[in-house]
Amino acid sequence: MSYWRKCKDFAVKIIVWLFSLAALAFLFWILSDLIIKGLPNITFDYITSEYNEYKGINGIAPMIVTTLWIISVTLIISGVTGVLAAVYLAEYSRPGPIVSVIRFALESLTGIPSIIYGLFGYIFFKSILKLGFSILSASLTLAVMVLPFVIRSTENALRSVNRLYRDGSFALGATKLYTVMNITLPCAAPRIITVMLLTVGRIAGETAAVYFTAGTVYRYPEGIMSSGRTLSVHIYMLAKETGNYDETYAAALVLVIFISLIHFIVNTASRVINAERI
Repeated sequence: MSYWRKCKDFAVKIIVWLFSLAALAFLFWILSDLIIKGLPNITFDYITSEYNEYKGINGIAPMIVTTLWIISVTLIISGVTGVLAAVYLAEYSRPGPIVSVIRFALESLTGIPSIIYGLFGYIFFKSILKLGFSILSASLTLAVMVLPFVIRSTENALRSVNRLYRDGSFALGATKLYTVMNITLPCAAPRIITVMLLTVGRIAGETAAVYFTAGTVYRYPEGIMSSGRTLSVHIYMLAKETGNYDETYAAALVLVIFISLIHFIVNTASRVINAERI
């Protein structure tokens, strides 16, 4: 029995390693393809200049700014709303019909395709609320789209905090609110930051929902009520309308670098903050 058990364990390890290597190979293939085809077309002027297909100017600076605007506004809306909702579900809610309805709604919203969210944003935020094609319309639409993931993941992060921390705080006479704000949330902060980082990737890479709500105008946004074109929409428009795949690969590589840079900055800041707390 011991021999066969060791053989099974060895076989499982081999399978896990093979699938892990396959995933890494696909990742390396995609990145290498982007770098080989996109890097030669990336220059300083390409990053800092505007785009004008009629004048042959191929810069992507307005798209980068628009993407930053949408990421920032969406994170503020979904972050605040999602964390507060997760705190309620993890710390204050009791099993009952209301909580059951909330969980059912979150699970249902998770499986809805992004284009449906785009149509919803187009009808509700753009047309009914008269927000027009704007960064605010796109951000609100994306916030609704990522809220189920943010709420459920943040709730799991809060529930993973050791119960002894809460009990110790209550034993010292702390209130529920004080315990949540000063014990539970700080302990769950690393996992919540990870959730937000994954959300950044989802927001920056979204195309359908932004296409219907922010528009496709390649200009610098003047505020949250301005329309604009994100990098993901720009990649789609380049591939669809111009057929210039050299610029498409360049814009896609910039988007990957852009998201990776945001992840690096946030992770570094998180480690510094945690080190100072310790």
